[in-house]
Amino acid sequence: MNPGVQPTLHSRRLLDQLRERIRYCHYSLKTEKAYVFWAKRYIRFHGLRHPRDMGKAEVESFLTDLATSRKCAPSTHKQALAALLFLYREVLGVDLPWMTELGRPRGSVRIPVVLSRIEMAELLSCTDSAHLVVVSLLYGAGLRLMECLSLRIKDVDFDRKVIVVRGAKNRKDRVVMLPKPAIAGLKRQLAYAYSLWSADRANRVPDVYLPDGVAIKFPRAGGSWPWFWVFPSPGLSMDPRRR
Repeated sequence: MNPGVQPTLHSRRLLDQLRERIRYCHYSLKTEKAYVFWAKRYIRFHGLRHPRDMGKAEVESFLTDLATSRKCAPSTHKQALAALLFLYREVLGVDLPWMTELGRPRGSVRIPVVLSRIEMAELLSCTDSAHLVVVSLLYGAGLRLMECLSLRIKDVDFDRKVIVVRGAKNRKDRVVMLPKPAIAGLKRQLAYAYSLWSADRANRVPDVYLPDGVAIKFPRAGGSWPWFWVFPSPGLSMDPRRR
């Protein structure tokens, strides 16, 4: 395969082709859902016409409707544009040189809201014990919500007092400091997670999800303690892409 040449799509339906290409590019499930949503909305907006039969005028009218009639935020407008650009370029193989000519609403620059130490202490005091560790890590380590909930046991290093965040924004790893006030609660959380992991192993519950090709390289990793979740779900779940 030549560099930059995408493999042939095997799905027949357009939205399935979109999902197939997104997964080939290793985009997140959140991005996949967003792009499929905007593709559906674009097609319905134009009376179920196939995107291949539409072009600049149709894309422009759809985006204009979002910005004017729907009063969508600039970030929403940008996401819809990115979804359509991916659909045309990566799935339909249609280059869109006119995309650069489309008007894009400008985002507002706002001052972020930052809680004071007293306000944060009050917030933590009102947080129930089940969520206190999560909130403490979000504040003390600067983690995003899904970064925190996706932590594995091996990502927490108590000796060096750091947390390794894997595949964060733009699929980049980073290391953050483990806040001292959160250590005791985090250790209790790991003890709870260990009890669930032990029960899963005793009951022969299927292994946890592993990213990319890890399951092929290390077939037993999914059932090992280091790869278990720091914040496991109390119930079993299914792969949302296979439902």
